[in-house]
Amino acid sequence: MQDEMPSIFIIGPMGAGKTTIGRLLAKQLGREFVDSDLFIEAQTGADIPWIFAREGEDGFRERESRAIDVLTQREGVVLATGGGVVMRDCNRQWLRDRGVVIYLRANVETQMQRTMKDKSRPLLQQPNPKKVLSDLFDIRDPLYQEIADITIVTGHAYPRQMLTQIMAELSRLYPYLNI
Repeated sequence: MQDEMPSIFIIGPMGAGKTTIGRLLAKQLGREFVDSDLFIEAQTGADIPWIFAREGEDGFRERESRAIDVLTQREGVVLATGGGVVMRDCNRQWLRDRGVVIYLRANVETQMQRTMKDKSRPLLQQPNPKKVLSDLFDIRDPLYQEIADITIVTGHAYPRQMLTQIMAELSRLYPYLNI
């Protein structure tokens, strides 16, 4: 029997609250928190919009895959991933096989409210960001669901309430840990 919960990986669309919830969860569990986008920026010395502008989405996704491979091998972390991480098979495999995957499921309206003023999201710098979010949701939602151990719907509860839901689900999955 395992005496410790594996690493926790948080997935979901942009604006779902992955970083906010990840930080709260890491603090609650006394674990290191890592945001894959911030890790990529630190490794690259450039922000995500710059990487997208210079290397395109494919270049960014290649960097993201290298980061996910490294970060999912760390023990005892809470990792918040980028929204498009599920688009590559290898990323889904690493996330599924190396830890507990929590899907923060946010509908398009919630995403719009949370991202409409954020200019640091390259995929939303379009004339119709709502259509972009809707199209991305249609493509990515099944992929998020495919690898999720826990799904939490966002947009209806405060972060602390979501944290309580997550802790209850983790306790259900790992009853012997007494968390």
